[in-house]
Amino acid sequence: MPQASRNASDPKRDHPHAATLRRLEKSAGRLAQNAITRMDAQLPWYRAMPPENRSWIGLVAQAGIAAFTEWFRHPESTQAISTDVFGTAPRELTRAISLRQTVEMVRTTFQVVESEIGTLAAPGDESVLREALLVYVREIAFATAQVYAQAAEARGAWDARLESLVVNAVLSGETDEGVLSRAAALGWTNPDRIVVLLGTAPNGDSELTVEAIRRAARHAKLQVLTGVFGDRLVVVAGGEGDPIRVAKALIAPFAAGPVVAGPVVGDLLSATRSAQAAAAGLKACAAWPDAPRPVLSDDLLPERAMAGDRYAREQLVEEIYSPLAEAGSALLETLSVYLEQASSLEGAARMLFVHPNTVRYRLRRVTDVTGWSPSDVRSAFTLRIALILGRLSEAGQTP
Repeated sequence: MPQASRNASDPKRDHPHAATLRRLEKSAGRLAQNAITRMDAQLPWYRAMPPENRSWIGLVAQAGIAAFTEWFRHPESTQAISTDVFGTAPRELTRAISLRQTVEMVRTTFQVVESEIGTLAAPGDESVLREALLVYVREIAFATAQVYAQAAEARGAWDARLESLVVNAVLSGETDEGVLSRAAALGWTNPDRIVVLLGTAPNGDSELTVEAIRRAARHAKLQVLTGVFGDRLVVVAGGEGDPIRVAKALIAPFAAGPVVAGPVVGDLLSATRSAQAAAAGLKACAAWPDAPRPVLSDDLLPERAMAGDRYAREQLVEEIYSPLAEAGSALLETLSVYLEQASSLEGAARMLFVHPNTVRYRLRRVTDVTGWSPSDVRSAFTLRIALILGRLSEAGQTP
C-alpha cells in the first residue's frame, strides 16, 4: 500500500489534535511515575501502606492516565471509566484505602498531568487539553463514587446476610465457634453482658428497621446484632447496664405490642438461653395484658410456666420453692397460709397460732430468700405458682 494511503487511514493523523495525542502517549509512563513520586512525598498513608498495595495504586494511576489518553482520542464516545481505571486493581483495594484516600490519589495524579500541560500540549492546544482534563477529572470523580458505592452496597448485603445467620443461630440454639467468627467479622467484640430482645417488627422495609436499631445502639453505646424474621424483630445487645435499661434504649424501632428482654448472659454462645427465655415470654405476654413495656422474661415466669415452658417451671422451683424448703418448713407454711388468707397478717397469725409480728418477720425472710415480696400482688402470684409447682415436684409429678 502506498505511504500516502496509509497516512490517510491513520486515526492519529486524522485526529484534530494528533500532535498532542502523540505527546500524551509518549509521556504516559513518565507521568505515572511522577504521580507515584508525588504521592510518596505528599501522602503519609501511601508511604505507610504495604508494598503490594502501593504497586496496585501505581497501576491505577497508570491506568488513569492511559484512560485519559484514550478518552482524549475519542471524547465523543462513552467510556466505562470505572472499568478502565479501577478494573486493574483487585476489589479488596476498596477495603485497603478509603474513599477520601482514593480522591487524594486521583487528585495527585491529575495535578501532575495538569502541571505539565505546557509540555504535553502541542502549540495552540493548551486550552483544549486543560479543558479536556477538567471534564475527564469530573468523570473520574463520578466513577470513583460509583466504585465505592457499589463496594459498600455489596459489603452491606453480605454483612446483612452474615448478621442474619448469626442471629438465627442464636435463636435456634446452634451457636458454635463458627458463629463467634462470623460475629467477629461484623465487628462484635465479645461484651461480657449480653441480652436478647424480642418484639414485633413494624410493617415496611426491614432494612430501615435494622438501621434504626443500629442508630439507637450507637447513641446508647451498645453493640447489636439484629434482624427481622417474619413479623418478629430480634436484637442481640451487648454492653453495660441492666437489661431493662438496654431494652428502653432500643425500644423505639419496635412495633406496638410487648417487647421482652431475656436474662443477661456472659457470652454469645450463651445468648441462646436469653433468646429462648425472651421468646417464651413473648408467647406468654397475652396472659398479662398490663405487663410493662419492655418487660423482663423473668417477670413473666408464672405465665410462661402456665403456657408450658419447662424451663420457667424448673426456674420457679429451683429459685423459689427449693430455697424456702431448705430454709425450714416454717417459711413455706407461713407463706402458704398468708396467701390463702388473702394476704392478711392477722388472719395468717390466727391460723398459725402465732403473733402477727412473727408472721411479718417470716414474710421478710421469704423476701430475703427468694427476692419476691409476698405483700406485692404480682410477686404473691409468682410465689403461689412456685408453691404449686414445688408441691407437684415433691409428689413425684412432673410440673
